[in-house]
Amino acid sequence: MTRKQRRLTIIGGSLAVLAVAAALVLNAMRDSIVFFSTPKMVAEKHIQPGKRFRLGGLVQPGSLVHADDLKVRFEVGDGSAALPVSYQGILPDLFREGQGVIAEGALDASGVFKADTVLAKHDENYMPKDVADALKKQGLWKEEYGAASKPGGTAASAAQGNQGAVR
Repeated sequence: MTRKQRRLTIIGGSLAVLAVAAALVLNAMRDSIVFFSTPKMVAEKHIQPGKRFRLGGLVQPGSLVHADDLKVRFEVGDGSAALPVSYQGILPDLFREGQGVIAEGALDASGVFKADTVLAKHDENYMPKDVADALKKQGLWKEEYGAASKPGGTAASAAQGNQGAVR
């Protein structure tokens, strides 16, 4: 075997070992690579009670129930399935029915998702109410800001409007 053949053999072998190692790592991390699981995915995977994961979807309208000691019950759905969620704590300001949510926790034996963290999601056109009020008070508010959240608005017009407010 010549030096060139030996070098190519070593490089090829090294690449093969690296590819196998990468495949093993990705296979081991398969479930944790997903940012969250939807209720349909939870039903399909048959996730065992006590295993921690993130649940994502929309808070189902009419499912939000507040109880004593900051206890809250609601359902998270994805259009084809829904999962009951129980949480004790202060909810984010953006949390409401029909809004996107990600909850971290585990299923209990009865099939209720016991969340220890709840995160509310918003779209890219979100502007906090106090910021919008401040812009209106200063006379910097443009109707494009409000149009971005309406059916006729676009993200581009909202971005242009936000750039104008910064100047």
